[in-house]
Amino acid sequence: MADFDSTKFKKKLKKKLKKNIGAKNISIRTTGPLYFLGGLGAAIYYVSTATDFWMGALGILKALVWPAFLVFDALKFLAQ
Repeated sequence: MADFDSTKFKKKLKKKLKKNIGAKNISIRTTGPLYFLGGLGAAIYYVSTATDFWMGALGILKALVWPAFLVFDALKFLAQ
């Protein structure tokens, strides 16, 4: 059985952790602006199609939860 080298093990572990944590940070930072742009587009769509003030106010509220509408419609489509 080979001798255990703790310094080599620590270096490899530190390198793997740094690589994995760095990849997660990149993906987390990129989802925020995409969600913001989607919400902004949804708000523009809902407000532009509103017929009166309260429908526009409801459109802004809908724009906050647009992913729920997207998932609901996708699952409804897949169930057909």
